[in-house]
Amino acid sequence: MQQSIDYRGKTVFVAGGTSGINLGIAHGFARAGARLAVLSRSLDKVDAAVATLRAHGGEVRGYAADVRDYAAVEAALASAAGELGGIDVLISGAAGNFPAPALGMSANGFKTVIDIDLLGTYHVLRAAYAHLNKPGASIVNISAPQSYNAMQLQMHVCAAKAGVDMVTRVAAIEWGAAGVRVNSVVPGPIAGTEGMRRLAPTPEMEKVVADSVPMRQFGTVDDIANCCLWLGSPLARYVTGAVIPVDGGWSLGGTSITSGAMPQATGGGH
Repeated sequence: MQQSIDYRGKTVFVAGGTSGINLGIAHGFARAGARLAVLSRSLDKVDAAVATLRAHGGEVRGYAADVRDYAAVEAALASAAGELGGIDVLISGAAGNFPAPALGMSANGFKTVIDIDLLGTYHVLRAAYAHLNKPGASIVNISAPQSYNAMQLQMHVCAAKAGVDMVTRVAAIEWGAAGVRVNSVVPGPIAGTEGMRRLAPTPEMEKVVADSVPMRQFGTVDDIANCCLWLGSPLARYVTGAVIPVDGGWSLGGTSITSGAMPQATGGGH
């Protein structure tokens, strides 16, 4: 039986949804008719994102909160659920990154990435569960290739994103009986992102990266959004606990490139 992906009447909350890939995901849901809520630490970014998302004609709310602050995240989710009539799909993508060798970063620098990526993911999922505890609810964590590929200058992100994917798997086990599905999406080399600008700052490096992808091309933000649209829909009703690379096959061997600045592909709210 064929089904279309239609989010009219549904509410989608995007944590970190004010820039980069996460904003692109929000636009995808807006085009599909969803009511939207976006959260980021920067009020200016929130306001700018809300303005662009409202151009699709739907209802949009924005909230400024740091994902490291559980009470602030909890309050934002409660406000969104109250104002938009519940939450049906949660996209958790707030993230932080900087390239540094293990001996060249401070303990506080390591902790900051862990706090944003891993603790922040837990905060968002834990606070959202009260609103998602129903059959058909879907959670998508935006992960990164560092979760399963060790990369130079990325010890902090590798540790954090590996943790995010295990949070995904455990939540899928614990929350499955309630009808809540939890999955991770792992963007590969995505054109036009900050991560790609760091990884391939010149046309020559762009070609090297593109040639390392089996499909010989970069992905687009819409490719990530489309995967999230599918995962949030009834078309993926029996998919949970999955960690899904959207990377043109890049994770099958393309990470032999070790610039030390492999994209943390999430647009992040930080």
